[in-house]
Amino acid sequence: MLTSVDRLLFVRQVPIFKELRDDFIVRLASVMHELQFPANYTIFRQGEQGRSLYIIVSGKVKVHIGDKKLAEVEEGKYFGEMAVFDTQPRSASVTTLEPCEFLELTQEQLYDAIEEIPEVAVNIIRELSRLVRKLNDDMTAILSN
Repeated sequence: MLTSVDRLLFVRQVPIFKELRDDFIVRLASVMHELQFPANYTIFRQGEQGRSLYIIVSGKVKVHIGDKKLAEVEEGKYFGEMAVFDTQPRSASVTTLEPCEFLELTQEQLYDAIEEIPEVAVNIIRELSRLVRKLNDDMTAILSN
């Protein structure tokens, strides 16, 4: 379990929240749920409805479709954000590679946060744009070879 101070310091380092005011991060961090899962635990499966994003406090997960690993995500990073925004089924499955601790932010909590502090949406859009650019660069590199 994280103390309130540890939670604040941790959430402040997450890319989509980095540029927010401390008072807002304190409120946001206080409503997140703490979760723990053992190794080889499937957090969600491709095709399931999703209403939460997860921030990894400790441990590592793999994002996969069937047996094909798409990515590994580790401490300080997040996953599950797409389903929170587009309300479509999960595009991939996520399974823990080792025992993990997470902070969970639900769609309702996130939307409340955006309503209160619109800069949250701008930070998220900025971060998602960076991810799309990286994917484009990766695809360009693959196609160039």
